[in-house]
Amino acid sequence: MSAQSAKAETFRSLHVAGFPLVLFNIWDAGTAKVVASGGARALATGSWSVAAANGFADGEHVPLNVAIDNLARIVKATDLPVTIDLESGYGETAGEVARSVACAIEAGAVGCNLEDSFPRNGALRDVDEQAERIAHARRAARDAGVPMFINARTDVFFQGPAQAHNEAMVHAALDRAQVFARAGADGLFVPGVVDETLIARLVETSPLPVNIMVEANTPSVSRLAELGVARVSFGPGPYLAVMKLLDEAARVALSRAK
Repeated sequence: MSAQSAKAETFRSLHVAGFPLVLFNIWDAGTAKVVASGGARALATGSWSVAAANGFADGEHVPLNVAIDNLARIVKATDLPVTIDLESGYGETAGEVARSVACAIEAGAVGCNLEDSFPRNGALRDVDEQAERIAHARRAARDAGVPMFINARTDVFFQGPAQAHNEAMVHAALDRAQVFARAGADGLFVPGVVDETLIARLVETSPLPVNIMVEANTPSVSRLAELGVARVSFGPGPYLAVMKLLDEAARVALSRAK
């Protein structure tokens, strides 16, 4: 088994319901080293943060080669498993998604996020179309000989405000999870959901380990663990927090120079 494959197996083993893998999302090699030194068991890029740090908007506006070069530098900076946020897979076709995944694996990734919405407007893709994209991603991983962890993200809960979230959305997300699991996905990423009851329903019924993203009103990590969540990520939160500190420090320093 190659070192990368071993890391992929380690990464997979960290997804345990009730004992979630906590991913404090990074955006470059420097933040990778800092988060690793803080006790991280694995590292994950966040597409929003990578985009902002490189002067782009989120939504696949970062050129794929820039995202992959950034990933390669992160992988070289750490011995931890690294997963990349590939957004919608950087491709109009399933074959193009497979090529994106192959590039990520070549750069050292052991996992990726693939979302089921269109980057241009956030609308959901047809579930069967998304399943085909996941299946091609899985085939690319098999061809590379790396058991990549494909985290299938569903944006069902981004289709309406939090106050409108309901059981129907849970059922929609779970229906997609069943199809995505059959296509070769390893995890179900459900950003946007913050209600404990809805999170519990997702965890109870999902065929895949569930990943929840921390937002302002999300239950605590310890509570998410009690609900059976297997993975907790922080999305753009770390980047926004660091930029707020930088802004405050810069304002103080510059005001003293006047």
